[in-house]
Amino acid sequence: MIFPEDFVWGAATASYQIEGAVKEDGRGQSIWDAFSHTPGNVADGDTGDVACDHYHRYRDDVGLMRELRLAAYRFSIAWPRIQPDGAGSINPRGLAFYDKLVDELLAAEISPYVTLYHWDLPQALEERGGWTHRDTAYRFADYAQAVHDRLGDRVSDWATLNEPWVAAYLGYGNGVHAPGRRDPADAMRSAHHLLLGHGLAARRLRAGGAQSIMLVVNSAPVLTPAQVNDPSAVPDEADAAVAHRIHTLLTRQFLDPAVYGTYPQEVLDAAARNGGTGHIQDGDLALINAPIDLVGINYYNPCVVEAGPGLPADAAWPGSEDVRFAAADAPTTAMGWPIVPDGLSRLLVRLSRDYPQVGLMVTENGAAFDDVVEDGRVHDDERVAYLDGHLREVHRAIEAGADLRGYLVWSLLDNFEWAEGYRRRFGIVHVDYATQTRTLKDSALWYRDVISRNGL
Repeated sequence: MIFPEDFVWGAATASYQIEGAVKEDGRGQSIWDAFSHTPGNVADGDTGDVACDHYHRYRDDVGLMRELRLAAYRFSIAWPRIQPDGAGSINPRGLAFYDKLVDELLAAEISPYVTLYHWDLPQALEERGGWTHRDTAYRFADYAQAVHDRLGDRVSDWATLNEPWVAAYLGYGNGVHAPGRRDPADAMRSAHHLLLGHGLAARRLRAGGAQSIMLVVNSAPVLTPAQVNDPSAVPDEADAAVAHRIHTLLTRQFLDPAVYGTYPQEVLDAAARNGGTGHIQDGDLALINAPIDLVGINYYNPCVVEAGPGLPADAAWPGSEDVRFAAADAPTTAMGWPIVPDGLSRLLVRLSRDYPQVGLMVTENGAAFDDVVEDGRVHDDERVAYLDGHLREVHRAIEAGADLRGYLVWSLLDNFEWAEGYRRRFGIVHVDYATQTRTLKDSALWYRDVISRNGL
């Protein structure tokens, strides 16, 4: 099962999840610093203060990437390292770290894929309104230009935002992520301002000569319970209607404005019921509709729904009235997420059909399991099976015509898993947090072999 000759194999991480060093070299506070230090927000009271200590160990981590023969490494920039207050002067010591990381990657013949925003908004901006405040979009564009001005001579591949749905609706809707707000109107305003920031930043990147610009979304096929294990199952009219609406709120809310410059009517209707649409100003959609080259797809599991007449909207889903979020009849990971590999091929084929103007890349795919080190090894057979199953579906999607350019496993390292703290391990490299010892799991060795043969 051979992949295209130019298919990109790599791995991904995020700044707050691995870097640590939260008070070093002039770094300011992020919303995740504030959120994780608030009792009750994160499992076991964990924080990202040390995480994987990647800030000090990046050379060794790049050495692991070289050993695994990765062609690409997607990492994010910590905005508070670059602008401690979220605006104004640039912190040269913060940029210097990413300078060194990029140079180390290039010396190892690994292409750097930079994500500008993976959720660590400067706390100073949150105190001025965060993503509910329109000005944050413009501050994000300034920050993006500052990073590109420094790294753009060596970095060709740029992502503006990671999973704006999560940033908006888990951060401002149901409050399980930073900054922990719980207001549907705030969530919908934040979603729009994140998109506005994306468009403004993409234009700055393009003007500066960026070769490839990407928006990364946490898309998923929206299925009825019957469709999980039977793609040919035909839902009844009520179930089909709610599945269409949730797909629109999850995926089209972000990709339609970015690719086509329009909002679906269902999104406007949901906004009208949750604070109104006054935050969407004339000309915004034209700004958001900045040309992009790729859409990054972070896929873990399908979204399963059915009609639930009379149910109120879920806090994370403004506009989801009369929808029941259902369980999938499938094995689960340690996160409780259902394992449905062919959901990925279904998704990729649909997105290539709906957005043929842009290429696709799987920018995150992976699973948490309860890994144990035994005699210096981690035998994570469940993860190997998970990745093997999903890569077979990636290949199937390519054969079906999906314009898919690459696959980045989540994650290179075990790390701080947001509100789950350190109890969930997604890495193909095990991290002993007490000693910071790295151990290649069986999945890492398996992935190295997949890369070496460019196939399964």
